[in-house]
Amino acid sequence: MLLKSRHLLLPYAGRMRAWALWRRLDAPGHDACRLDDDGTGWRLHGTAVYGDNGVPARLDYEVACSDTWVTRDGRVHGWLGARAVELAIRRSPAGAWTLNGVAVPGLDECVDLDLGFTPATNALQIRRVALGKGQAMDVPVAWLDVATRKVAIDYRPVHTYTMTNDVQYVEPKARVY
Repeated sequence: MLLKSRHLLLPYAGRMRAWALWRRLDAPGHDACRLDDDGTGWRLHGTAVYGDNGVPARLDYEVACSDTWVTRDGRVHGWLGARAVELAIRRSPAGAWTLNGVAVPGLDECVDLDLGFTPATNALQIRRVALGKGQAMDVPVAWLDVATRKVAIDYRPVHTYTMTNDVQYVEPKARVY
């Protein structure tokens, strides 16, 4: 997914409050989100509007994390074409994951939720692992595929270069109507 982004970090009661706006460069779509201190940890909430294999999608999302950026739960609701989407993902303090109340085995080593349709959840992983300059690592994540309504383990590379304001510009292609 190629993105062009804008973001802002604002001081908020001694803790960060941020927003971001992305425009996809590889397909039609955009995403807007906010990251707020909710008094017990962090809450990321936003909306993604995009095309998924020719099908329009509008998904609202929310992910709650502890003060140490460990995922507590997430929600996604909206639609993919004519299909309604209503998903609730939870991680217990012991590390057990559920999707709409049903246990999802094999995710015990995951502490991060990655919503596959938005880059916003990558920020939570980046904050949690807190890499130093020049460091990189692969992070096991509980990855949600909204189209299939499944959560599976995946390993996402986290690099310190994602913490910069550098944006890779990709020349747009001419549209044919």
